[in-house]
Amino acid sequence: MQLEHHESAMHDKIRLSGMRCAACAQLIEYRVRQLPGVTSFKINAISHRADLSWQPAQISLKKIITAIVDLGYGALPANQSPDQHEQRENKMALWRLFIAGFAMMQVMMYSFPAYLVAVPQVDGDLTPDLDRLLKLASLIITIPVVCFSSLPFFRAAVRDIRNRHIGMDVPVSLGILLTFFASIWATFMGGAVYYDSAIMFVCLLLAARHIEARVQRKTTAALRVLTQLTPVLAHRLISYPDSRITESVDAQSLQIGDFLLIAAGEHIPADGVVVDGQSECDESLMTGESHPVEKGKDAKLIAGAINLNGVLLMRAEQVGSETQLSALVGMMERAATEKPPLVLLADKHASRFLLIILCIALLTALAWWQIDSARALWIAISVIVVTCPCALSLATPGVMSAAIGQLAKQGVLVAKGGAIESLANATHCVFDKTGTLTYGKLKLVDTILLRPQNTDQAEPEADAISLALSSNSMHPVSKGIADALSSKLHGISALDGMADVNEIAGAGIEARLNGKTYRLGQLDFVQALHGRSCDIPSHFLGTTLSALGDESGWIALYALEDSLREDAVEAIHILQSRGKQIILLSGDRPDVVQKVALDCGITNYQGDLRPADKYDVVKLLQTNGAVVVMVGDGMNDGPVLALADVSVAMGQGAPISQSRSDLLLMSNRLTDLAYAEKIARMGLKLIRQNLGWAIAYNLVAIPAAVTGLLEPWHAALGMSLSSLLVVLNGLRLLAVNQEAKPLLILN
Repeated sequence: MQLEHHESAMHDKIRLSGMRCAACAQLIEYRVRQLPGVTSFKINAISHRADLSWQPAQISLKKIITAIVDLGYGALPANQSPDQHEQRENKMALWRLFIAGFAMMQVMMYSFPAYLVAVPQVDGDLTPDLDRLLKLASLIITIPVVCFSSLPFFRAAVRDIRNRHIGMDVPVSLGILLTFFASIWATFMGGAVYYDSAIMFVCLLLAARHIEARVQRKTTAALRVLTQLTPVLAHRLISYPDSRITESVDAQSLQIGDFLLIAAGEHIPADGVVVDGQSECDESLMTGESHPVEKGKDAKLIAGAINLNGVLLMRAEQVGSETQLSALVGMMERAATEKPPLVLLADKHASRFLLIILCIALLTALAWWQIDSARALWIAISVIVVTCPCALSLATPGVMSAAIGQLAKQGVLVAKGGAIESLANATHCVFDKTGTLTYGKLKLVDTILLRPQNTDQAEPEADAISLALSSNSMHPVSKGIADALSSKLHGISALDGMADVNEIAGAGIEARLNGKTYRLGQLDFVQALHGRSCDIPSHFLGTTLSALGDESGWIALYALEDSLREDAVEAIHILQSRGKQIILLSGDRPDVVQKVALDCGITNYQGDLRPADKYDVVKLLQTNGAVVVMVGDGMNDGPVLALADVSVAMGQGAPISQSRSDLLLMSNRLTDLAYAEKIARMGLKLIRQNLGWAIAYNLVAIPAAVTGLLEPWHAALGMSLSSLLVVLNGLRLLAVNQEAKPLLILN
């Protein structure tokens, strides 16, 4: 059970069963949200999971689950294994389908002679007694289908009616029962029977729902795999360092500071650091690194990674819902739960559509009663059966879930579902430079002291100040300086008396030491402290510069170099070939930005920009009608990432739970961004195709049924195939491959 404490609210995930369409999800959400103490409740109609937040002082989790069960649906906490229940339900569903299919073949055989008699060219010899016998045989075979195979439809319909709610199972049940009882009447009183139509309707609908369920499980495979990677048990040391005796505990009950023993082949149960031991870990899920990562003392461990060999002793630093893996799972679940405008449009009208169809069927029956009373009932049944709100409800969620799963395989995590639609419509892609088009692993290549020194200890003192300042930042430039100076100064990383450390986004770091204010960062940021100009040596041109200074003037100048990502040029060319306008915006010096832009084939670029300047550029683009994708490292680009229509953060530069980003490139491959754009475009195309088909089908089928052109079995076949078509069309998204090797292999 995943619990988070935020003020007095509690959070959990609920697994639901029994939902058949968007109207079911709407009903459950509406009723649960009305319960006192429930602060939020969102259902993912594809994975059948819900995010729940409630006030324990006002209502218990048991009462919430009971309220859902009282509506006629199944519910249980997501941490409770539903395997046995699901296996039993799947087995029962297959039996219902088998009986309906077997009965359909038999009844069609009995109905065949009756159909031939009506054909003038065939000299039929079906006697009244034989006709009655075949009808009775059809009735007997139809009874198990109505009483057993159709039972889920009837239960759901009774539930919907009891809740004063019209769901898809109401017209389905009406169609089955009306056809069945009208055929019984015709069996004994004379007239045509439609047992074959009723059974065919049940068989096709059960088959369609079975396929839909399998498709749903396939499209949510990525999320299920991530959830299963969360370790259930952990081996905690009882009294470290006095002994190495362990106890098996629930991974969700771990506390920060616990010491854990990780055997070879086990998943890491929490985020933390290695205290003792040597091993290698598979962290491909979280970092995109396909090769095993060596782990020794003080190395960082990520929950969900696999300890490949050796035994590790670790100290937990982040546990439960605070781990990076939990944040990843939560991010994907929120994305799948979030409903883009197209999904909201279909959901909004699904329930109303059913009510309108029932009214049309009633009016049709009354009209045909005046024209031909013998056909009135059958035509009304055809109207009820032929309509397909299922196609409208299924048109978008399946495609969205498939898209999110496909992107997760490639190391692209979707934090907000609406980003897929925006990415498909994007016109401009704006890139940051450091940590985005480049690796962001800058190396210090040269240092110049700019202040005359009177002692031999002056240079180490300047480096020590720079090391102390840079150690307080995660910016790639600061990390490059810190790594180089740390080795030079043999690991010294702090100075006594350093105070008031403050990092200014896009500029640098400021702190006070011994009564002086020091700054490390961009040249204009340091120059603003003392107002003196600085001449840059010619051999420093084309490198990234960082300066150290105080109120008296310049102290040191550091030159760093970065390398272009190996797939940056390819990714830019792919996006350009698809008609995207590429812009490079960077806070680095114009000469450095120009070099990277020319290497990548980017003609529109700007350097020496602050975060506010980037914000203004993107704002102007949007004002002119552009749909902007902003790709950054998530460090200093907060404002512009929040502004962009789609914000993309690189995996190594941003924390996984960063709320500003719509997409997270955990793979750190820019070609995966191009793949995501391809998936988004095809996904939006499939959604539009599905919606167009569902609307066109109903516009044609309903008038045809009203005018009497369709028999009930025609309607049953059309309705089932319509739902099946939109589901299978969404599967085409799973065939879109990326040339690069996928990050995850999901079966």
